[in-house]
This record gives sequence, structure tokens and C-alpha cells, in this order.
Amino acid sequence: MNINQKNAKQAVLDFFDGFHKGDTSKIRKTIDDNIVMQTIAKTKEGEVKTMKTNMNNFLEVIHNRPEDQKWLEKLLDFKIEADEHIAQIWTPYEFYVNDQFSHCGVNVFQLFNDGTTWRIIAIADTRKRKGCK
Repeated sequence: MNINQKNAKQAVLDFFDGFHKGDTSKIRKTIDDNIVMQTIAKTKEGEVKTMKTNMNNFLEVIHNRPEDQKWLEKLLDFKIEADEHIAQIWTPYEFYVNDQFSHCGVNVFQLFNDGTTWRIIAIADTRKRKGCK
């Protein structure tokens, strides 16, 4: 793994460290102000669609999560492509709430390096409850 891949991966790990701890200030240090976040999921009618997530709402949910509720997003692998200014990271995952399996899917992160720091500029994910293993 080259230095760009390593540093881009660390930004994603720092994002999830903040996510698991409910530390939105740590998350904010890993994301760009113009971040785009989308989920790809099936509707009740069986149609596959994208749903845009407002990052401020996402951070508010994390900040206001009840203290007795534990969230764990287990990243199962990292596929990383990076040069000195842009990176893409593919991470299959499993998500647990209070140690109970909730869903699985894939995250795709796009990051940029401003010369000093890697920041996440886009996150897309899929979610499913069955066929995970």
C-alpha cells in the first residue's frame, strides 16, 4: 500500500472512529464542506433508487444517538485506488445495533487531498438485510 492509499484509508478509519463514538467533531475533520452522501436501496415496490442524505441531518442523528445505543459498522475489506490528489475506497460492511445484525452492504468513498489532508468528498452506500454472507 502506497502512502496515498494509506493516508486516504486513515481518513475513512477516522470517520468511522468518530461515527462509533458519536464524535461529530472528529467526523467533521474527515469530510469536505461540499460532501455528497447517497444511499442506493430498493423501494417497497422493488425499484432501485438513490436517496440523498443531508450531511447536517446525518451528523445530528449521530450526535443525538442515545448513549445506551451502540452502533458498529464492521468494515470487511478495503479496495483502494489513489494518486496524490484523489482516491476511491470500496468497503463491504456489516452494520450492528447493540450487537444485533441490522444490515450489510458496500460503501464507496471518494476523497481528495488538498496537499496536507485527505477529506471525504462523497459517500455512497448500499443496504440489504439478506444475502450478506
